[in-house]
Amino acid sequence: MNPINKLIREQLEQIEQEEQVTILYACESGSRAWGFPSQDSDYDVRFIYLHKPEWYLSIYDKRDVIERPISNMLDINGWDLRKALRLFRKSNPPLLEWLQSPIQYTEKFSVAEQLRGISPYTFSPKSCMYHYLNMAKGNYRDYLQGEQVKIKKYFYVLRPVLACEWIHRYEAMPPMEFDVLVERLIPQDQELWQVVQQLLARKKSGEELDYEPRLNVINEYLEKQIEALEAAAVAALSLQEDSRDQQLDAVFREALQEVWGMRF
Repeated sequence: MNPINKLIREQLEQIEQEEQVTILYACESGSRAWGFPSQDSDYDVRFIYLHKPEWYLSIYDKRDVIERPISNMLDINGWDLRKALRLFRKSNPPLLEWLQSPIQYTEKFSVAEQLRGISPYTFSPKSCMYHYLNMAKGNYRDYLQGEQVKIKKYFYVLRPVLACEWIHRYEAMPPMEFDVLVERLIPQDQELWQVVQQLLARKKSGEELDYEPRLNVINEYLEKQIEALEAAAVAALSLQEDSRDQQLDAVFREALQEVWGMRF
């Protein structure tokens, strides 16, 4: 086990002790999971946890997130399982990404696997497309206008645009890895593919990418795709709510039983 993974696991165990919870699942959620970290990128650790049964038996609403200040390049926070299930019901893209992260730090009990099993039935193409489109449009507007642009921000527009295109084509949650999206969605005989690969090689080498002249071939692609995908999102399918609420209630109850031995 490398030192940073060991440190992350130690931090997760400390959170369990301090908060009196069980962490069911923890993973990497940011640029390291996407496949284009910088040398100084934080480790964006996200987790799902479960309190003891009596914590839920209260007339008061309680804080359902655990956050720790960023320290030693560690950005660690998590959601209570009940909060996670409510967001899962709404096809929350960050949570769906967590469940398929290529970098996982811990997975206990069966909750994460159960959610992966039913995620195709709770997936909403429309809401996920709008999530990625809003991310792409915001970053494009803020960082990629003008003749000189913050070059590393191309990744933070390209990835959500490609994720949106994946949903449009396959009506499925896109993979987290940027390499996979590029290989599947950008033809290798195009200049765009070459420019993206060169930029990615620079990013992976640890080169600090700051302000440079804009890359017109990428900007033209992004503007065209954003316009097309906005129209596609309008026509995309919405989530059809049905008996999934009962399934998610069952996942919550089974977790309490599996982790704490609570009987219903």
